[in-house]
Amino acid sequence: MKHFRTAALTTFLAIAPMPALAQVTVGVITAATGPGASLGIPYKNTFAALPATLGGQPVNYIVLDDATDPATATRLARKLVTEDKVDLIIGSGNVPTASAISYVASETKTPQIALSPLSGEPAKNPWVYSVSLPTTLQLGAIADDIVARGAKKVGYIGFSDGWGDQVYGALMEHAPKSGYEVITNERYARLDTSVTSQALKVIAAKPDVVVLGGSGTPGALPHTTLVERGYKGQIYHTAAVVNPDFLRIGGKAVEGALVSAGPVVVVEQLPDGNPVKKAGLDFTKAYEAKYGQGSRNSFSAYSWDAYLIADRAIAAASQKAKPGTPEFRQELRDALEDTKEFAGAQGVYTMNPSNHAGSDKRAVVVLRIKEGAWILNK
Repeated sequence: MKHFRTAALTTFLAIAPMPALAQVTVGVITAATGPGASLGIPYKNTFAALPATLGGQPVNYIVLDDATDPATATRLARKLVTEDKVDLIIGSGNVPTASAISYVASETKTPQIALSPLSGEPAKNPWVYSVSLPTTLQLGAIADDIVARGAKKVGYIGFSDGWGDQVYGALMEHAPKSGYEVITNERYARLDTSVTSQALKVIAAKPDVVVLGGSGTPGALPHTTLVERGYKGQIYHTAAVVNPDFLRIGGKAVEGALVSAGPVVVVEQLPDGNPVKKAGLDFTKAYEAKYGQGSRNSFSAYSWDAYLIADRAIAAASQKAKPGTPEFRQELRDALEDTKEFAGAQGVYTMNPSNHAGSDKRAVVVLRIKEGAWILNK
């Protein structure tokens, strides 16, 4: 009789309806067109290589193109929140568009994981997080190399927008303790086709080295112009140029450039004890299984890290609230902020109420362009 009751109970459990899984809806905004497309397309491509679940729940990714336009990014973010009822926004991949989305995220209390570095204070906007390498860390690695060279005069050319401002601000932040002086602050628009005037002004100032604050393919323009006009000093870039199109556009002119970036493009060159090596190799295997050998890139890896962090946070939030509700979005925000020592492909992330960027020095390496490829600068 005891055996019968056990068997009956087992049968009941097998046929009893299990609690239904609730679908998580994630809005993804990147620049598939416009001047930021060489970054935005890799950011976007990752989402076609991800599993069909997120945090153990079925997931629907709604992927939209902001055309590298802040006004469009704002409109799309509002659509995702009001019409699609998203639980999370991931994006965008350029600072001006990601910043525009952040205002919508804050207003509507919708968690956002930015794919570009945002410099806002978490106390003013507690709903926005970033997986991209913080600008101050990127420029810190550049500043260390400037000091090692004994350079004292630094020229600067950057975008005439929020990204150009961030790079310049971080460059200036490191100047006092690094002992260099920034002697130019030239700017250009993302759609400009010439920066000859800016390059000539920089060369006339006779800097020891030059730091450039561009991104994607437009980031190559001041570099090639400086070289064409005879500049022989060291030129530095940020992680925002680490893609194949930059190498193609820059050609031989960008040989020898130094770039502060995340480690995934040289993950095989990292020592075995590096905390991001395993996750970087896992990303490379998954991404190249979808897009082919050699397709791995820096920007897709940040989308991968956004997925990894969201996967963990959604698993925690779904234990306390149902996706599609304000309560779930609040629990998700709190779970994102509870990220601690989480190793991704591009860094080890720790969030807290005063830091929503998460990365530390383990997320940055210095690359050199050699024979049209990225190598670890040693």
